[in-house]
Amino acid sequence: MTDILLKYFPDLTAEQRRQTEMLAPLYNEWNARINVISRKDIDQLYLHHVLHSMSIARLVSFTPGTKIMDAGTGGGFPGIPLAILFPDSSFTLVDSIGKKINVVETISADLGLSNVTAINARFENIPGSFDFVTGRAVSNLALFVNMLKNKVSKTNNNRINNGILYLTGGDSMQNMSGIKARSKEYPIPEYFSEPYFAAKKLIHIHSFSQGT
Repeated sequence: MTDILLKYFPDLTAEQRRQTEMLAPLYNEWNARINVISRKDIDQLYLHHVLHSMSIARLVSFTPGTKIMDAGTGGGFPGIPLAILFPDSSFTLVDSIGKKINVVETISADLGLSNVTAINARFENIPGSFDFVTGRAVSNLALFVNMLKNKVSKTNNNRINNGILYLTGGDSMQNMSGIKARSKEYPIPEYFSEPYFAAKKLIHIHSFSQGT
């Protein structure tokens, strides 16, 4: 299934190919112990999780030194695939569930990802600021944004404004109420042709209003 990654990312280095090929055996091994990824999804790891995560790289190629927090990373998505793609950027993967962070930490070490830091905490309690915050599958997008907007650095060093990059599965407009910021939706079928992505979108939320 790594062929599907090479279809869209043909310039992966030998090291990046090695790392992506390791993902399936590593996640299968962990999923046999704890439910890191849905049982129905584990056989579609590369399509449903890895390639989906990499859609962010079709919008922005992070410049070296970019700092990204993956808030509520779960099993490491989109953080780990993006860390593979951008070895010169730093990724802080945060989740409040300790056993999931243990998986993230171990898999990152097995892959040799020196640009990943895994933290067991609530993401709103992480100190410092980041160029981008990534997330997906949150139940309340407005709450997610309002809890994290102060974590976004105001100094832009990438092609797009610093902000939140959120992967959603369908009609997201109803979730945008209560968010006082600029936003733009990018349909993922513009990047990937597989039917799985038909209703999926990437939302870039930035330029937050004061007092939100």
